Amino acid sequence: MTSDPLSGKKLVFTSRIPIRWGDMDAMGHVNNAVFFRYLEQARIEWYSHIGRGKKAGAETVVVHCYCTYYAPLAYPGDIEIRTYAGSPGRSSFEIVQEIRRCDDPETVCAVGGSKVVWVDQVTGKSTPLPDIIRKLITP
Repeated sequence: MTSDPLSGKKLVFTSRIPIRWGDMDAMGHVNNAVFFRYLEQARIEWYSHIGRGKKAGAETVVVHCYCTYYAPLAYPGDIEIRTYAGSPGRSSFEIVQEIRRCDDPETVCAVGGSKVVWVDQVTGKSTPLPDIIRKLITP
């Protein structure tokens, strides 16, 4: 039985990214490794949107990531990445992201995700999620 990766997650951000010619491989579609770049870009845009920056005193560290591919992407075009977050623990939370072509928003091309841990930049150790982040990601 397959569980729904969005269960218990809250839509927190939507990003739009252009597909670049150089993102494609010899097979004529976006290389599978580039999907991780798209997911990373959308995650960083979300962090910027909520005011996270170098002066935050803590950073997130990715401890696990994955991507499941459903449909190929090819240049030209734009993609929409819907970022969902949730499942907060003491110092970590999960992010799930859907990649869709903007000209075909009903088709999910890939679903990726990561588990991130909140880390104190001085000590390098995990630290409890700030209440403001917990509120942002709790459905």
